[in-house]
Amino acid sequence: MTINRRELSISGLALSSLALSTVAVSQLALTTSALALSADEQAVAKKVEAFRLAQIAADPKALGALCSDELSYSHSSGKVEDKATFVANATDGKSKFLSIEYKDPTIKIVGPAAIVRFHWIAEQEMADGKKVPTNLHILMNWQKQGDDWKLLSRAATKL
Repeated sequence: MTINRRELSISGLALSSLALSTVAVSQLALTTSALALSADEQAVAKKVEAFRLAQIAADPKALGALCSDELSYSHSSGKVEDKATFVANATDGKSKFLSIEYKDPTIKIVGPAAIVRFHWIAEQEMADGKKVPTNLHILMNWQKQGDDWKLLSRAATKL
């Protein structure tokens, strides 16, 4: 068998293309897996969304179930509430949320804890009919208790 320079170049080109394709597919697989959430991140994301919906609904049972008994809930005003006070005040009917959006959320799992951050944009209607917009940065800390994730602390900063 005789191999000339032209055949070698074409073969080399074919092998180079194959190698590049393999690298591209490998990179895509790595990127895709990096973007996929772990099981704990998915569980926390579901809890965060359930919390948002419970806030809008002013549902004391749902809020209570999502919060740790040791909850420390800090408002952007600096007011800090424990679990009982937070649930009572969030569901007392003195105001209602017309909308709450959690924009650009991030979740980082650290052992049995999850650090959640997002941009909060909401509109609340007060008892007198006045509508109040809020624009905050939120930090939530969730703790894995058994097989469940509970909100352990929350802090808000005005933007």
